[in-house]
Amino acid sequence: MAIHYYCRHCSKDVGKLSQWQADDNQLGFSQLSEEERKEMIEYDSQGHIQVKVICEDCETTLREHPDYHAYETFLH
Repeated sequence: MAIHYYCRHCSKDVGKLSQWQADDNQLGFSQLSEEERKEMIEYDSQGHIQVKVICEDCETTLREHPDYHAYETFLH
């Protein structure tokens, strides 16, 4: 099982943990609400975990333009 982290806004690959054996507590997933888990975590057909996060570039953009929080994607 691998865990892939990518940006929810620009789809940039943020990182990957290969052959990772961890539970939800170790990954911090247990701290998320059920709604947050559904929004952020997906499993692909091979059982790998896809985690939506925000990359540094998009985080900076959101800080500079807080009205962009209303959009799923703000990059064109």
